[in-house]
Amino acid sequence: MATAKRFEELEVWQRAKELTNLIYKYSSEGTFARDFGLRDQMRRAAVSIMSNIAEGFESSTQSIFIQYLGRAKGSAGEVRAQLYIAKDQGYISDEDLNSLFSIAEICSKQLARFIQYLETQPNSRRVKEDGVTYDVQP
Repeated sequence: MATAKRFEELEVWQRAKELTNLIYKYSSEGTFARDFGLRDQMRRAAVSIMSNIAEGFESSTQSIFIQYLGRAKGSAGEVRAQLYIAKDQGYISDEDLNSLFSIAEICSKQLARFIQYLETQPNSRRVKEDGVTYDVQP
């Protein structure tokens, strides 16, 4: 696995960004835009995926990064659950549900694999200094 120097380089973060932008797009249209509770909660959950990946990446230790990735995975599950509500309320079509659900599910799977990978590196820690990241092997 190549070492990312910035969270924006992570494929899972890019996928989460795509999902977030689509959630914003669909939740800005029609009656969905007026369901403030569901709209805002879905947006927060989608943004939470991206934000937790970024915050964890910028953290000082691998164990904290793994915790944030777990939170991001939880938020991806939340988005999937909320997509069912949006579909049941007629806010999105079956096709839209399938497309959005697929992206959210891919995020979950990527996060799970990323967590598994990091857990196989239990002794590595990251140390940061003036924007430079060092991989330290004790």
